[in-house]
Amino acid sequence: MNKYNSCKLIREKLKNNTPSIGGWIQIPHPSIAEIMGQSGYDWVAIDMEHGSISRDQLPDLFRALELGGTLPLVRLGSHSEQECRSALDAGAAGVIIPKIQSAKQLQDLIVRCCWPPAGERGVAFSRANLFGKNFNDYFLESQTPLIIAMIEDKIGLEKIDEILNVKGLDAIFVGPYDLSASLGIIGDFKNPKFINAMNVIKTKAKDYSIPSGVHVVEASKDELENRINEGYKFIAYSIDSVILRCGAKFD
Repeated sequence: MNKYNSCKLIREKLKNNTPSIGGWIQIPHPSIAEIMGQSGYDWVAIDMEHGSISRDQLPDLFRALELGGTLPLVRLGSHSEQECRSALDAGAAGVIIPKIQSAKQLQDLIVRCCWPPAGERGVAFSRANLFGKNFNDYFLESQTPLIIAMIEDKIGLEKIDEILNVKGLDAIFVGPYDLSASLGIIGDFKNPKFINAMNVIKTKAKDYSIPSGVHVVEASKDELENRINEGYKFIAYSIDSVILRCGAKFD
């Protein structure tokens, strides 16, 4: 698939206030990725933070997603230069970055994710450019991977204005469980403190013309529709493991 064009289509959707709905994978098996890749999502994120997925499994998961025309993203497990390089060299079209707490932190990560001149990521043959065959074509993609910053704690909430002002940021994305934990109300999504925090993030994002996103963790189409109606644009719908758990439940 042409991932550069797919990224452009997602950016155009977001710019036009059209929701972009993605999936989420924690189970490291290409058959799961193949099913998810054929399910109609714009993108699917491979969870390197909480999933049991290693770097050497990424190429096969990406291939399976790409067969269905679905854009592969990675939720990074860390902020390290090696983690950014490995995910993108394996063929991720962009990264969802956990626990962003400052503008400088985000700026440094964007530099790690882009080839020169946009950044400082190492230039080499890799799966991302078909081991050199598409080296020149990949140059454009290497300059502008999708960059999604996660707001997951009180520090990120306090620094939201400076984070939203970073050049190259495509969207922000709330990790609801971590954010609620940071507020001392873990999993209590009806608590006024959590609702207020979500509203602050969403309002600030609108002020800076940056799309806001959220993870609808449970496989609830009603909850997905509610989040769309609330104005969220970059939305992950459930998780492969949760979808399997809900589908397998007998009682």
